[in-house]
Amino acid sequence: MTSTATLRVLEPAPNILAFYDGRVAGARLHSPSWNWMDDAAYTLGVASYAILNGTDAVVYDTHISLDHARWIRSELQRRGVTSIRVVLSHHHKDHIAGTEVFADCEIIAGNKTAKALVEKEESYSKSDPPIKPVVMPTTVFDGEMALSVGTTDIELRPLDIHSHDGVALYLPKSRILLPGDALEDSVTYVAEPDRLDIHLAELDRLSTWDISAILPCHGDPDRIAGGGYDRSFITATRQYVAKLLQCRDGAGWSNLTLREFAKVWFEEGSLTYFDAYEGVHQDNLQSVTGV
Repeated sequence: MTSTATLRVLEPAPNILAFYDGRVAGARLHSPSWNWMDDAAYTLGVASYAILNGTDAVVYDTHISLDHARWIRSELQRRGVTSIRVVLSHHHKDHIAGTEVFADCEIIAGNKTAKALVEKEESYSKSDPPIKPVVMPTTVFDGEMALSVGTTDIELRPLDIHSHDGVALYLPKSRILLPGDALEDSVTYVAEPDRLDIHLAELDRLSTWDISAILPCHGDPDRIAGGGYDRSFITATRQYVAKLLQCRDGAGWSNLTLREFAKVWFEEGSLTYFDAYEGVHQDNLQSVTGV
């Protein structure tokens, strides 16, 4: 199987493309043994996005490999795009692995992401699979940043959930949010367990935003294709994180499977059960409780 054989284009809203790959039963891209590309991205399902307007596009994250990034750039060019800017949601490998393909474009990142990429450059070059070179952003900002694609306004907003350097992409006219990994379905991946209290407070802040639809990088492809998630996605993620913190404090839920732990949110439809996230949930519990 070629590395992009299962990559597909979803169109969740006008002028928004989701380049989705993964969640294919029995399929792996890189190797049978554990590696970040397969086990932290492809098996869970992963998307990067493009906002289009005429011949201009903003690409939100560069996907999990150079081949994926080349495919995305080729598809945008096929659709008539001649000018591309890239926005990085955060520094994790599955979001920046294809950045070399866009090295001749403006690459925009928050200052915390830029710093993290410098710090991670050597380890990323030795990862499995390696990311080498790690292409650094050309435009670095602090706080919020406004830009536009044609007549489409975009707001880049810091969001300290999942990763300390998160940058969400918000479209104020349509009220659509691209949160990067700040929201993830089936459940959030706890990458910074010592900062969960901060993430919880940030989820409270996020809940005050005026949002009509949410398009995550990791989620159910049918829900993304159908227009995305509603605001209950935020509430369920907040409640999941709060419940994890209660496990840290001795609550007796740490022996539950994901299906049991998050049963109420699956039943109400705010989250979607996907069995590959059982392992993510167990990792979350271990990182939070230390057991």
